[in-house]
Amino acid sequence: MANSYLLEVGVEEMPAHVVTPSIKQLHERVANYLKEQRISFDEIQEFATPRRLALLIHGLSDKQPDVDESVKGPAKKIAQDADGNWTKAAIGFTRGQGASVDDIEFKEVKGVEYVFVEKHISGKPVAEVLQGLPDVITSMNFPTLMKWGYNNLQFIRPIRWLVSLLNDQVVPFKILDVEAGRITRGHRFLGHEVELKQATDYEKSLHDDFVIADQTKRKQLIEKQIDKIVSANGWVIDTDPDLLEEVNNLVEWPTAFAGSFDKKYLVLPNAVLITSMKDNQRFFYLRDHEGNLSPNFIAVRNGNTDYLENVIKGNERVLVPRLEDAKFFYEEDQKISIDEYVERLKRVSFHDKISSMYDKMQRVAVIAAVLGKRLNFSDEELADLDRAAHIYKFDLTTQMVGEFAELQGVMGEIYAKLFGEKPAVAQAIREHYMPVSAEGDLPESKIGAALAIADKLDSIMSFFAVDMIPSGSNDPYALRRQAFGIVRIIADRNWHLPLLNIQPEIVKAFDEAGLDVDIDISKNAAQVRSFFMDRIHQLLSGQHMKHDVIDAVTDTQSADIENVLDAANAIKAHHDDENFKGVVEALTRVLRIAKKGNNDSSVKVDPSLFQNLSEQKLYDAVNDLVDKSSQRTVEDNFAALRSLAPIISEYFDENMIMDKDENVKNNRLTQLGILARQTYLIGNLDKLIVK
Repeated sequence: MANSYLLEVGVEEMPAHVVTPSIKQLHERVANYLKEQRISFDEIQEFATPRRLALLIHGLSDKQPDVDESVKGPAKKIAQDADGNWTKAAIGFTRGQGASVDDIEFKEVKGVEYVFVEKHISGKPVAEVLQGLPDVITSMNFPTLMKWGYNNLQFIRPIRWLVSLLNDQVVPFKILDVEAGRITRGHRFLGHEVELKQATDYEKSLHDDFVIADQTKRKQLIEKQIDKIVSANGWVIDTDPDLLEEVNNLVEWPTAFAGSFDKKYLVLPNAVLITSMKDNQRFFYLRDHEGNLSPNFIAVRNGNTDYLENVIKGNERVLVPRLEDAKFFYEEDQKISIDEYVERLKRVSFHDKISSMYDKMQRVAVIAAVLGKRLNFSDEELADLDRAAHIYKFDLTTQMVGEFAELQGVMGEIYAKLFGEKPAVAQAIREHYMPVSAEGDLPESKIGAALAIADKLDSIMSFFAVDMIPSGSNDPYALRRQAFGIVRIIADRNWHLPLLNIQPEIVKAFDEAGLDVDIDISKNAAQVRSFFMDRIHQLLSGQHMKHDVIDAVTDTQSADIENVLDAANAIKAHHDDENFKGVVEALTRVLRIAKKGNNDSSVKVDPSLFQNLSEQKLYDAVNDLVDKSSQRTVEDNFAALRSLAPIISEYFDENMIMDKDENVKNNRLTQLGILARQTYLIGNLDKLIVK
């Protein structure tokens, strides 16, 4: 028959952000366990609230299927001695299989006879298999873990109850001192303990006790309640899926309500009001039909409508001090100049092993100038970039950012405009933090993008310079995210910058600017390059680029990130060409043989040593390739390399590279070395898999 099984893990309230990933993890682990145990099922229904993770499994089979298997043991020559007696190896093997030597059969495998035992394994009842679930539960991973009492078990929060119900029967097991049964718990304040008669009674029984266990239904109810309030008051609400998800995972019985605050606080910037409501209080902010913020909010309580007026007043009282503080900070911050805020940064540490935040800005200003000139910024753009780079961290010393740290950059832009800075400068101050997550929004302005790269590049080089290099999962300063952000910005803007080998140029710029830098940013330059290559690998993998193409282009002599990305796209575009295999084979033959030379780029090819026309043809073609390489796109250079394939083939057909004449041999190796260096600007094509 088909069975239903309910598993519920009741805990103290979990942080909202872990609820959804935790139920997904439990679902996956239980499903995998059942498959490993050969227990079939139809579907698994998820339930999750801040206090519970539950699965209702439908269509469970009664038992494991019986298994007949032929188990292979030692070879016959090991299982029997010279007199045909069974050895310890044979006796031990059969005992381990629950059999005896009388059950042994010999079968030939690839010409060798082996001992075999035929086994019949009866399937276990599903109730017995389900008793193994404690190991599945306790093996779960969480961002943070807790211990409680004198136990060694770590879990997201202390486990307070367990439900394990197969149809109408308890499947007994125990985690620490908590025994599984049929008793669940309703709402913390409105409910009580609930005894379940059947596994399938779960959702309705909890609903009757003020718990909407299905997170999807709970979210839909919240949305419906909010929409009703919004419509009744003529408001407009910005859809915020992340906030809705968070609020949904904070409640078990949601009741939405509207609150208000004094209109005098509307003088504050929208970002401040939204942060006070959304980030600090988990309120949904509202607008009128002209797009202006309304002095109202919507919140969701974990309970029913009883005493709702008191709840509304309480939430309003909690919000007002935040807004009052923000209004005070906003007014006070405008009494001090940007220059004074910048001066205060001398007392703000970027890192105690590196420098102050003020010194970081001085370095970034020089790096930004290097980038701007390479990107051919206009004089006005260079001036705006320089101004932004010299003040972009000033808001860190304002009272507003001191209280609302999440407004870094945002308040910088707002205050910069109030203090009369150009819009381009103000915008760059906000955008230099972007992207704030791996897939976050990128800067929209050129100045902001250049400043973002300069700031992140300085952080990476500085931390590497003092040997604070991310390893394993350890990356406390989010350097991987910052490097990935640089790669994404460059890819988005198609900017050509030699960031993979730019340290010498920056050091020179520091010296020319008279900047006294206490750290050696050239230190660990090879590791910085490798660090960026890993981020390029990450970006290309996310674009579903073939692994061999990624491996090829990231093993390159190019210092230009955009060129590496362009090379991957060029190879991908021609990977299925009819002649691609021949082209790659010709070029990889060059790469392999060129390794036998000294690879000294200063050595020139001597045409007087040529012995046939094929050498001259390759010489002329390679010279043309080198001369025009800097003016061509990566796609054009790759096309030029592909066009050399027949010339290369003819060259190898007519010449013995390792000639007996040492001068001729070295001349040919030099020629191949020049061509190899041009090829390596695309990548190590030897890593491509061609068929």
